[in-house]
Amino acid sequence: MNIEELRTFVEVADAGGVSPAARRLGVSKSIVSRRLLRLEAELGVQLLARTTRGAALTEAGITFRDYAARVCAEIDVAKETLLPAGDLRGRLRVTVPLSFGPTHFAPVLAEMARRHPQLHIHTSYSDRFVDLIAEGYDCAIRVGYLQDSDLIARRVGPIYGKLVASPDYIKAHGAPETPDELLTHQALMQGTEAWQLMDGDKIIAVRPQGNFKADNGIALVAAAVAGIGIGYLPDCLTHEHVASGALVPIMTNHPPPPAGAYVIRPPGQHPARKIRVLTELLIENFEQDSRRWGLEG
Repeated sequence: MNIEELRTFVEVADAGGVSPAARRLGVSKSIVSRRLLRLEAELGVQLLARTTRGAALTEAGITFRDYAARVCAEIDVAKETLLPAGDLRGRLRVTVPLSFGPTHFAPVLAEMARRHPQLHIHTSYSDRFVDLIAEGYDCAIRVGYLQDSDLIARRVGPIYGKLVASPDYIKAHGAPETPDELLTHQALMQGTEAWQLMDGDKIIAVRPQGNFKADNGIALVAAAVAGIGIGYLPDCLTHEHVASGALVPIMTNHPPPPAGAYVIRPPGQHPARKIRVLTELLIENFEQDSRRWGLEG
């Protein structure tokens, strides 16, 4: 039984169709279809029911998918044990936040590619929340405060932040000093999120309101500099503006608690070595260059 056929079936099953699976695998739809037909012919059963919306697993496909995924994972582990020490091959699909990715994470991924030239690294930069399993990613790099989930997270470093506003905003509206006062101000928001603040030794959550929303941290920094409202932002995006006086820290008696940068992966017994190597590189990078990562707490 061909391992590429098994991998292709798992990708189609997880992606929900031939077209998205072909994009994940980097091959044509015709190649994906041929692999599926060969696999079904060898097994003598139909694994996928083609629909107008893509492909749905048959009862046999549902049963076979988990076995096929385990076989593929075991083959990957076996290949790793045979590789020369430190050598990585195959493909690493990783999703990275757009706000931090190009400046903070791209150099680490580039260094990983330099050290492991036979490893294919495919990176997606986006601030949207990516479903790793449904979209076929090996892992994600995420920053902030993690939500409860079944995914496995490894913290690679702290991220410190501040509440900031421009001198023009402060002149026009004043600077809040307490969480209650913050609620009367314009907040620069990603959505309807709560802001976590320290109140002595306790962490409290407030839900500010604002007219300006963006799903990208750099856009929120620009809005803060323009005097539109108060930003709840990481130091690595604001420290240059704070140093120049374009932004002023406010509510310093109620700072945000330290957040973190994490490598997130789907559940499984052991992370693939390529994920472990990426995690180690990120930890090393945090330790070596704290200023670039905004570690100013």
